[in-house]
Amino acid sequence: MTTPHTIPLLRFEGSYRDVGEQIGDSCADVLQRSVAFDAELPGGRTRAEQLALADRYRSLTAEAMPWILEELDGAAEAAEVDPLALFACAVEEIWYEPRTPGNGPAIDGRCSDLVAAPPATADSHILVAHNNDLSPRYRDELVAIERRVPGDPAVFTIGNGIWISVGWNDAGLSLTGNELSPNDERVGIPRELQVRAMLRETTMDAMVGTALRHDRASSYNNVLASRDGTVVNVEGSATSVEMTEPDERGHLVHTNHYVCDSMLPFEGDPAYAGRSAVRYGRAAELLAAQPDGTVTEDVLRELLSDHEHAPDSLCRHADEGVAGSVTCFWCIADVTDMRIVFGRGNPCDSVAQEFAFAG
Repeated sequence: MTTPHTIPLLRFEGSYRDVGEQIGDSCADVLQRSVAFDAELPGGRTRAEQLALADRYRSLTAEAMPWILEELDGAAEAAEVDPLALFACAVEEIWYEPRTPGNGPAIDGRCSDLVAAPPATADSHILVAHNNDLSPRYRDELVAIERRVPGDPAVFTIGNGIWISVGWNDAGLSLTGNELSPNDERVGIPRELQVRAMLRETTMDAMVGTALRHDRASSYNNVLASRDGTVVNVEGSATSVEMTEPDERGHLVHTNHYVCDSMLPFEGDPAYAGRSAVRYGRAAELLAAQPDGTVTEDVLRELLSDHEHAPDSLCRHADEGVAGSVTCFWCIADVTDMRIVFGRGNPCDSVAQEFAFAG
């Protein structure tokens, strides 16, 4: 059955604190539920110990990015929650045991990215397709947010509450990507907050520079594209990185494991890497099968809807026996035109929505 409801689009503007307050007011129930995390603490840690650990990340963030705390603290005030507890919820790095073999699956979120650039595309545009797999609760809480802060580019994101999974800005930059399991995580700027910071940038060089901050706590695999035709894949950890580009056919794919040879030593979840490789191989196979000059948004949605190798398929359903993970949303961005098509739930059966920045 087609997804019965679309993702609401919220539009906020003003200072960072103003925008934060508007997010907190609109998403108060999500933020309040998030800070009630006592039953989810890792390794027998107490709430006080978790907050003390989060405060170490917050101190570094306050020094490097004071503006982001204005936004987060504004959201906390409007939602009537403890600012430090809410900040703790934005530090993904402190919510699991250290990422080493034998500690069980490290990744909760699973995402697949397919990029088509010339000569692959039918109109010579840059197209980025993304499936985002998380919990059914995350799917139900999704919101799309357009932020306008004076002095910054306008930003459009999909996520829930203060959390961002993918985003674009009217400077012509696109950010999607995949969670990894780096084994060198450390106290620093949380990777979730780096995403917000990257979306403030106006050039690809600056966006990549923010992804590579020396004081980062860890890293996602960041799939970055620009309407000027540049595509860069930033496969990072806390201490290392390798950057790649589309191949000679204009293809790039990535899932949730390290692919670059230099980054393989940083894989903290080799057991899951094998499962991620199933999606990676299938995505590469599907994209390679498309003749040059034929890839369109419709083609990419069909590829995102692929069910081969379930439960490790690109399009993941709740009835496939994988606890806690379904395809929560999909999106396809025409980065050349800065137009994004997206939908809640599985790409094979959901309502398509569209966002384009005002000209």
